Amino acid sequence: MDNSRKKENANKKFLTLVKKLVKSKTGIVGLIIILTVFLMAVFAPIIAPYDPNKINTAHMLQPPFWISGGDLSHILGTDNLGRDILSRIIYGSRISIIVGLLSVLVGGLIGVVFGLIAGYYGGIADSIIMRLVDSFLAIPTTLFCIVFLTVLNPGLFTLIFVIGITNWVMYASLVRSQTLSIREREYVKAARTMGVSNFKIITRHILPNVFSSVIVISTLSVAGTIITESSLSFLGLGIQPPAISWGIMLSEGREYLATSWWLSTFPGIAITLTVLGIIFLGEWLRDVLDPRSRGMKS
Repeated sequence: MDNSRKKENANKKFLTLVKKLVKSKTGIVGLIIILTVFLMAVFAPIIAPYDPNKINTAHMLQPPFWISGGDLSHILGTDNLGRDILSRIIYGSRISIIVGLLSVLVGGLIGVVFGLIAGYYGGIADSIIMRLVDSFLAIPTTLFCIVFLTVLNPGLFTLIFVIGITNWVMYASLVRSQTLSIREREYVKAARTMGVSNFKIITRHILPNVFSSVIVISTLSVAGTIITESSLSFLGLGIQPPAISWGIMLSEGREYLATSWWLSTFPGIAITLTVLGIIFLGEWLRDVLDPRSRGMKS
């Protein structure tokens, strides 16, 4: 009976979320954009019309099909090496998805663990962790990444790690503040009185109550991570060729802005739309999952 009731409650919650999503125009738009980018990344070999790294000197700097000199064989044109822009944008979505999700995962895990420890135990542990938070907040994220990537060898996993460890502070601060409040509630005090271990109290009573806020901030953080990755790749410190990144495409096209604007414009549009989609979806999640935002609207 208990399992059936849990399933019914879960189904009701899911249907409620779907109804709220349908009512939210920005949420729908964000979901469509994110699903499109995700499908592009997963099915890139099937969707992309050409090999994104194939050089074709006969079609160098060919404009998009609607401009004189362009044709439908290369819908968005080609770059200075004759490579198809559309195919490179499709494959570039893979880097954005991988770096965005894994960097947030790294930062989220570190931040949540430190935030729970600082908020629940307090004392010396709290002081040390919060001084670390203050130290990281004092250094601009991009500058921190540039310094580390200059010392280390630039690459995909290095980039994920560096961006991840710069993002953990916002998770730690959020989780700590909520944990400080939750640990004083009656059911947590009752669990302590009954001799429940600290680990079980944290994982069973505190973590589930902060999880919704972590999901919201993680969703919004993906957008910032994509921008950071593109910026670092644009500077030559992120993803390295022959890997394909929207930031690399922007960097390669900046020398041709006056004559071949499409080299940088279309990757820039891809970044902008993806970030907007994530922000729209994150705003919807915040309205649905964050009790404080619900209270402010009601």
